[in-house]
Amino acid sequence: MSSGKKKKSGMLSVNATFAENRRAKFEYHIEDTFEAGIALTGTEVKSLRLSQCSINEAHVGFKDGDVCLFNAHIAEYMQAGEHLQHDPKRIRKLLLHKREIHKLLGAVNREGYTIVPLKGYFNERGIAKLLIGLAKGKKQHDKRDTMKKRDWGREKQRLLRDKG
Repeated sequence: MSSGKKKKSGMLSVNATFAENRRAKFEYHIEDTFEAGIALTGTEVKSLRLSQCSINEAHVGFKDGDVCLFNAHIAEYMQAGEHLQHDPKRIRKLLLHKREIHKLLGAVNREGYTIVPLKGYFNERGIAKLLIGLAKGKKQHDKRDTMKKRDWGREKQRLLRDKG
């Protein structure tokens, strides 16, 4: 018999990503990133371990002096009873240090930055974290340049693969 823990099928392990906002890097110039904890209930953590989360439509803002995650969808955990279920779109508090909160608040108020969620993952201790970015919106011509660079990179890889 093995003495290691058995992994449940479908559950995410440590250092696993449960949600990613790939569109954010296309829409924004990411200036700085912060790792924030998320205040969650038990059934929300279970749903995250099953990767039942979407942060594509989510945004980060301030509410009552706290940094919060708005409009993130964490599906209900079906194995739990009806009385234990959580609201899938509830506002979730993000856990940051005071100086990080002040830095984010100052950048948003003074310099016109936006805070966007980039990636949700479990750290090495198995705690749910959210990578948020301090970003400025891209103009339309910047987005076209990004698409051209991406297409050229793909074409270059194809040429190198076919030639070699």
